[in-house]
Amino acid sequence: MTEHVLITGGAGYVGSHTCKALAAVGYLPICLDNLIYGHTWAVQWGPLIKGDIADSLVLDQVFSDYRPKAVIHFAAYAYVGESVEHPAKYYQNNVAGSISLLEAMRRHDCKNIIFSSSCSTYGMPLQVPIPENHPQLPINPYGRTKLMMEQIIQDYGSAYGIRHAILRYFNAAGADPEGQIGEAHDPETHLIPLLLQTVMGPRDYTEVYGTDYDTPDGTAIRDYIHVTDLAGAHLLALKYLTQSGQSLCVNLGTGEGHSVMEVIQAVEQVTGKAVAYRPVGRRPGDPPALVAKADHAALLLDWRPDFIDIQETISTAWGWHQTQSKKQGP
Repeated sequence: MTEHVLITGGAGYVGSHTCKALAAVGYLPICLDNLIYGHTWAVQWGPLIKGDIADSLVLDQVFSDYRPKAVIHFAAYAYVGESVEHPAKYYQNNVAGSISLLEAMRRHDCKNIIFSSSCSTYGMPLQVPIPENHPQLPINPYGRTKLMMEQIIQDYGSAYGIRHAILRYFNAAGADPEGQIGEAHDPETHLIPLLLQTVMGPRDYTEVYGTDYDTPDGTAIRDYIHVTDLAGAHLLALKYLTQSGQSLCVNLGTGEGHSVMEVIQAVEQVTGKAVAYRPVGRRPGDPPALVAKADHAALLLDWRPDFIDIQETISTAWGWHQTQSKKQGP
């Protein structure tokens, strides 16, 4: 009998890639998404239930109908700037909504959750690469919601026996190498798709936030982890939870950092086109460098990213964006 896994936010970027990965190894991903930011076209490997994690009636129906062996929880608002302007929206959805999900898991005796967390829980890094035991001092409401949920999930583990895998992502990037799904945010805030949109024409230029950081070329350095590698980590985390019965918390990144200017140069190499960009001031709270120390993921999950070369990651995104452009026409 096919085992079911509930994917909240499964119509989104990392969620949809994880659904594909789950289906490839025999699971049926059950996607629950309110479609505020998700896309129906991204749900291709299992049923889509349109609903919200805050709606206990919808949750009870999903758990009763499908009896998932685990929950992979992606559903969250994730715009840092918006979280500063509208913190209530973020605490209501990312924290109160997630507690609603955990309570549904308790009611239906579902004991495994994989939580999509973030390097934003670390705040301004005191050391780079950043290990999992680095102090967690988030500097915006989005990061605080992720940290709160990490702590709440751990408390649910102690009190109610819910096993958890907390996965702290660095910068998700790239697209499905087979071109079935990819990154499509509105508004788009991620560097690589912004640069590709600039190359393709919808965008006149990309803004570069800060050129005076204490980095080799003055621009901010980030760890770009391919979305397919992230999806694979969720499969390994599911295996770990169900086979070991233990909980864990790990970083997911390549351990390699690339500056904004290096990414621009890589996009130019991949596309063969010049990228128009405009330096502007730093964004408040942007650290100079965020790079993962991901040894624990290798040790506990036997996880190692396949996509290390930034040009290879960009190539998958470029393929996806070109496909979408052809579908939309002139």
